[in-house]
Amino acid sequence: MTETAGGAEAERLRRFEARVADRSLRLLVIGLGYVGLPVAATFASAGFRVTGLERNAERAAAIARGECPIAGDEPGLAALIARTVADGHLTATSDPVVIEDADVVIVCVDTPVETNHRPEYRALRSALEVLAPNLKNGALVIIESTLSPGTIDRVVRPALEGNGGATLFVGHCPERVMPGRLLANLRTMSRVCGGDSPATSRAMKALYRTIVDAELDEASCVVAELTKTAENTYRDVNIAFANELARVCESAGADFLEVRALVNKSPGRNVLMAGLGVGGHCIPKDPWLLAAAVDERTPLLLVPSARAVNDAMPLHVSRLVEEALGELGRHLSGARVAVLGFAYLAESDDERNSPSEALVTALTACGADVRVHDPFVARFAGSIEDTLRDVDAIVIAVAHRAYESIDWIHARTLVRTPALIDARFVITRALAHDAGFAFRGVGRAR
Repeated sequence: MTETAGGAEAERLRRFEARVADRSLRLLVIGLGYVGLPVAATFASAGFRVTGLERNAERAAAIARGECPIAGDEPGLAALIARTVADGHLTATSDPVVIEDADVVIVCVDTPVETNHRPEYRALRSALEVLAPNLKNGALVIIESTLSPGTIDRVVRPALEGNGGATLFVGHCPERVMPGRLLANLRTMSRVCGGDSPATSRAMKALYRTIVDAELDEASCVVAELTKTAENTYRDVNIAFANELARVCESAGADFLEVRALVNKSPGRNVLMAGLGVGGHCIPKDPWLLAAAVDERTPLLLVPSARAVNDAMPLHVSRLVEEALGELGRHLSGARVAVLGFAYLAESDDERNSPSEALVTALTACGADVRVHDPFVARFAGSIEDTLRDVDAIVIAVAHRAYESIDWIHARTLVRTPALIDARFVITRALAHDAGFAFRGVGRAR
């Protein structure tokens, strides 16, 4: 897959860097979702000719018209897409014929895990199958999708080796963005440029330097794979501690926010926020991608335990709903419950692996009639008042700004039974009680 002669690699790197400098490289981004679309638009804004390959033809056509299909609060993204499409630097299509002209291919497709927690690479394999026979000689393929350590060697290389003998170069530069800060993260977060050779890593670094104003570290592919999965696993474990501490506070009769603030006064301590659980495309599955790299000789205890803690939070909040209703003499079975927020993140439309979905499932399994509201998710974006009218319990599942500004005294006049459960620290117990609600909250003393 790589050239072995040091002189040949040095010359390739020199030519590549020259084409980066004069912006003559043709870039192809596969997958125009939360990662691929801002990547494509940002490289286009840097002066490259960028084509986005998106299998959803309707989405591709909208982007080709300069429209942004990502809702929610994404500062600058819609304007950037409109501008780069208008100036001819960005286009989008669902026709894979565009692969043949690409000097650099950046793959940004989903890499979920199966129900058995093993990597599921259907989208990645599908992209590689389309790429392999159509890549030009000397093309650089960069996988931005998060991968289980060893995937470049086990999956990506073998798939691309069936390309008819062309010389290809492979790298892994894992994305580090999240909804609500896509462009800011892309431009200011450090990146790992993992290449199949030192020259490939240096070439990747030269390319990403055109859009990233932060450190770019050269590494091997497997180090890049490990870095990204370890980073998100670290966060998942820390969130699990916060969630477990919140439940201890509930039982012990203390306020999690007060305990957290005092713990964090100690140098080197940083207790994260507790809540309904962990959502999004990355953190719920990246620990399993990391765990998939080990064999039976390396049993893991902490990673599965953290996943279990975080996955249990929606069920815990369902029990808090049951407690609040019980205080008012109502049963959860047959109760009408309003769940406020369905996206996994505030001010976003991203509902992938949403803890709210798990909460709705848990409440429904207990016999509740569940209504959902979310201002950013189209099918749930109705009136908040209509959602609250005649319900028996309200659950604040996402800290959207729209819920922070609710007049709870007025809300009390709309509901049938005044039970209020806060899973995101949006409202205080005192405010809820003053408005006339029986209150329960994650991390709040019962």
